[in-house]
Amino acid sequence: MWSFFARDPIKDFAYEILPDTQEKSGIWTLHRGKRKTNGEPVSVFVYEIAQGTELQTQLAKAAFKRMKTLRHPNILAYVDGLETEKSLYLVTEQVTPLAVHLKAQAEKGGAGDLEVSWGLHQIVKALSFLVNDCHLLHNNLGVWSVFVDRAGEWKLGALDHVAPEQGDPSGVSLPAPKAVYPDMEKYDPPETTSSGAEKWEKRTAVWRLGCLIWEVFNGPLPRTSSLRSLGKIPKTLVSHYCELVGANPRARPNPARFLQNCRAPGGFLSNSFVESNLFLEEIQIKESAEKQQFFQDLSDHLDSFPENFCKHKVLPQLLTAFEFGNAGAVVLTPLFKVGKFLSAEEYQQKIIPVIVKMFSSTDRAMRIRLLQQMEQFIQYLNEAAVNSQIFPHVVHGFTDTNPAIREQTVKSMLLLAPKLNETNLNQELMRQFARLQSRDDQGPIRCNTTVCLGKIASYLNAGTRQRVLISAFSRATKDPFPASRSAGVLGFAATHNYYSVTEIAARILPTLCAVTVDPDKSVRDQAFKAIKSFLSKLETVSEDPTKLADIEKDVASCAQPAGASSSWAGWAVTGMSSITSKLIRNAPGTDAAAAEGGGPTKDTKDTSTTSETSEAAASALFVISIVSISIHHHSVKKQSSDWSSSGWDADDSWSNDKEGQGQSSAGEDGWGNDWGEEGTDTTLTNTTLPLPEGVRLASDYNWDNQSAATGAGQNDLFASLSQRNAPSTAANTVRIVSVY
Repeated sequence: MWSFFARDPIKDFAYEILPDTQEKSGIWTLHRGKRKTNGEPVSVFVYEIAQGTELQTQLAKAAFKRMKTLRHPNILAYVDGLETEKSLYLVTEQVTPLAVHLKAQAEKGGAGDLEVSWGLHQIVKALSFLVNDCHLLHNNLGVWSVFVDRAGEWKLGALDHVAPEQGDPSGVSLPAPKAVYPDMEKYDPPETTSSGAEKWEKRTAVWRLGCLIWEVFNGPLPRTSSLRSLGKIPKTLVSHYCELVGANPRARPNPARFLQNCRAPGGFLSNSFVESNLFLEEIQIKESAEKQQFFQDLSDHLDSFPENFCKHKVLPQLLTAFEFGNAGAVVLTPLFKVGKFLSAEEYQQKIIPVIVKMFSSTDRAMRIRLLQQMEQFIQYLNEAAVNSQIFPHVVHGFTDTNPAIREQTVKSMLLLAPKLNETNLNQELMRQFARLQSRDDQGPIRCNTTVCLGKIASYLNAGTRQRVLISAFSRATKDPFPASRSAGVLGFAATHNYYSVTEIAARILPTLCAVTVDPDKSVRDQAFKAIKSFLSKLETVSEDPTKLADIEKDVASCAQPAGASSSWAGWAVTGMSSITSKLIRNAPGTDAAAAEGGGPTKDTKDTSTTSETSEAAASALFVISIVSISIHHHSVKKQSSDWSSSGWDADDSWSNDKEGQGQSSAGEDGWGNDWGEEGTDTTLTNTTLPLPEGVRLASDYNWDNQSAATGAGQNDLFASLSQRNAPSTAANTVRIVSVY
């Protein structure tokens, strides 16, 4: 029973003191600590009664009491406390002494003016609160009384000597700082040595504010006379600093007045960082339009803001704005910028849950912004989340009535495909691609679907590749849109290693031969190059049948695992984010004249040459190209079997029972293995597909660079597409992104 009353209260204390680090802070010792229940980091100020004098114990107990009752955003926040016969424990938010923080910053190149400006703003505001609102005197202002939290914000602490301006009504008076710390005398203003100094006590706090500013920029103050030397104090702050340390106490400004002067245009406290912080402090009472504008402008400033501030102050506000403030898509850009400062674990904890929730939003602006910026967070998404929580929402974009969303959804598959499971990739995605390629009325989207299919072919299983690729690329070669036909030809060459020699001879070469009479010369040129590459394979096997196994080694290969694609941020992300109009170059080793005329420059039967030719042809197809293609918006009659959704089968699997003239006919929107079994009409119709009235395909790229259309003689995939004879009527520009 007696053991219960003799129990050590420290054992029941909700906080644990970590023994690794400690800093001396006046009469207190500052320790790092954590809450026992959840590990939340805190700071613990400890005062040992046995080691202190009677005056120090009186100050410690006064500070303990003051911290409980004095609350302000710029004053060190009290969390918990414990008073025992031996010690006083004061728990606050996690902080670091300003002197230690400045030393650490100096090792990194020094604290920036933006950070210091906001820190001084906070300390002056806290001092103004004490003097003007509470009528209290701090009496202990200096570098030692300022602490920095993990967001980089400065907090006023060391409340040991805080006393009412008119004296304590109880008659209890605290000892002056000089009585405890003799070296504090150098921080006293000149009037303290004269009689009647009591009436200038308010101005004494302002003088010490000047001392604090001097030490922030120049280090510890050696003597009072050093205040005359400005040192590294910024020019925009010099005049206001001189007012603080003026010999005449009457001329020293009130803290509120000093703050107002420094906030004037051109002042040290007048900058985007201070403005952003002030807005964030009042964001809960701001109008929606003001919040929207603020978040739009915030992205431009984040690069100059301190990293810790972005992580611990901006990020929580962004997450709160999305969760409770209906900020919408406008928070995405600054959110992803701040996310770059986070570790992988922090990203998973703080941002990924928000992103997953965003994908379920019905806001089109939100959806398209997520798709456009997917490369910034795709590496943090695990496969389970992608397949169960993200892909089911993304897949709706394939059937969206807005062409821009369909376009971005197709592009996003370059990033999502490595993380999709068997069902989503080989069944659901292939069904959506088949529908887009056969039914979508936008030629560029059909083209990008073909391009994307070629890029993700390595992730498909062998059965899906054999069932889909030849049929899909064959259909693309008969598309009315020239770029789609080029994409189909390039798709064959880029995936050449997935076809058996029998498929090459019986199915692929007949299709490519039909394209050699395409009305568009660039399509013909690419067809001739692809034909030469495939013929070289057949010729190699004919000369040496033992090489058949090596040539067909990838035909039945397993799908490439997601983890094996370590370079996903290479070709895929570049293809989606590049804003330069790079043109598809010729295959290495291909003579320019041959590329222009489409004929061979040299016959070769050597095995190594054949392999190099195939690899070079495929390699050339993977060069990123962003091309602007003009589709003339004049009256063109649609044929009855155009690329609309009417008249198609409900089954969205690829098949090619029939080949129409330049386009598929009804019932042809499936991919199967029966292509070429019936006779085909190889005549292609040079039809330019008009856009529906009022529809323009949006894109996130800068299309000002029109260098892709400079000369008919360029050896480029889309070089001739923009040079077609156009009527005098205005043309709508549609964007194509080719990633071969």
